[in-house]
Amino acid sequence: MIFSTTIFVFLFLPLFLAGYYLLPFRYRSGWILLGSWVFYAWWRLDFLSLIVATTIWTYGLGAVVARERLARPSRAKAALALGCVLNLGILAYFKYFNFGVESLNALLQSLGGEPISAWRVILPIGISFYVFQATSYLVDLYRDDAPEAGSYVELAAYISLFPQLIAGPILRYKDLAEQFRARSHTFEKFSEGALRFMLGFCKKVLIADSVAVIADTAFALETPGFVGAWLGALAYSAQLYFDFTGYSDMAIGLGLMMGFRFIENFNYPYISQSITEFWRRWHISLSTWLRDYLYIPLGGNRLGPRRTYLNVMTVMLLGGLWHGAAWTFVVWGAWHGGLLVLERLQASRAAVGRSADPRSAAARTVWATARTMLLVTIGWVVFRAPSFSIALEMYRGMLGLDGLGPLSELSWQIGGFSILMLGVSFVLIYSAPYLGTVREGVPVLRLLSAFSGARVTALGRALVVPLFLLSVLKLTAEAFSPFLYFQF
Repeated sequence: MIFSTTIFVFLFLPLFLAGYYLLPFRYRSGWILLGSWVFYAWWRLDFLSLIVATTIWTYGLGAVVARERLARPSRAKAALALGCVLNLGILAYFKYFNFGVESLNALLQSLGGEPISAWRVILPIGISFYVFQATSYLVDLYRDDAPEAGSYVELAAYISLFPQLIAGPILRYKDLAEQFRARSHTFEKFSEGALRFMLGFCKKVLIADSVAVIADTAFALETPGFVGAWLGALAYSAQLYFDFTGYSDMAIGLGLMMGFRFIENFNYPYISQSITEFWRRWHISLSTWLRDYLYIPLGGNRLGPRRTYLNVMTVMLLGGLWHGAAWTFVVWGAWHGGLLVLERLQASRAAVGRSADPRSAAARTVWATARTMLLVTIGWVVFRAPSFSIALEMYRGMLGLDGLGPLSELSWQIGGFSILMLGVSFVLIYSAPYLGTVREGVPVLRLLSAFSGARVTALGRALVVPLFLLSVLKLTAEAFSPFLYFQF
């Protein structure tokens, strides 16, 4: 089950919320757990057992870590290590077994050997997210940075929390522990959540799904050419952003409807003036997770420049591999890791006395933003391409090496509405951060401020309801379209 379906919007969600608000507060964590398990089992009942098992050993080992952390540190450390091995082990098996076999077979065939035969492993949706949440719980307990869960039901509800179970944001128990035990339920918070959910729904259905046609068409062309390659690259940049921010908005909105306040996962990343800034704004819950549980334990920037650069590259390579079991994702991680290292090198040189840039501040901002967007878009090509050969064809087209491309083939496959939504998407990307108010450091578009929890305007409400209804009509008329981050 996914959010952008009529069965979720008109059946599951109303029934869940009705039961949630009819129950006394002490039973609501149990209701959340039941609803989350039903939500996940709608896809595959058998893989629900994997979440249950993950929660059982995380809860049991967490109790050992909390009890023995001070009295017998070695035992607590052993429990932590076992929990990490179990959690990351199931992630490695389900996500990378096929990739490992395919890579080994490719190597064997290149050396003249015979490929090995092996079974195919099905990737459980959301495993990358709930495994990271379970692991962070154990690590935070060991660091004395989070309280122990009050019960198995409470921890299971946190790990299985359906609003963000499938595609994030990646939550930490320490940020939700107090909310599980006491949280407010007000009409204002519920209204804020409902509007935020509708905004995310519109982002997904009206924008992301519409521009997806352009990206899919361009990447499917044998020779996309200059026009097709750039249309495809820009369309995918918009599709991924509105698809993922749409899901995050819906998850945050559903959390608010249940009384929870989740962290923000995006902060207008496409206005970034550097790759470093981009990673502070894009998929914030993942980038901070990698920083706190991988980069800092590796030594961070405390062990000298060379070790810092190695740590940055290691984190980005693993971050690329986290997104998907393919070498294209590794290359994408290496691309961003290399750019982050280059920016650190440039910053260190500037610190020792490089001449000031004579251009105006406005011109520098425009140039830096355009340059960063170009570098990000180049990276998205290999991120989206199913193979290196397709990525190379896209890059050839973007460089103009294959002419303008098959314009007639593009024109009959791409409708005017998709082109219109592509234009609208970039207008929103570059206007929203500068036309809004500020709430907790997150700027929002004034006309849509009702959706992000800032000042609720009558115009905001008037806009979202017809757009949401239009999205529902569009959804019922078109084919099923899953969220992109389900595959990660």
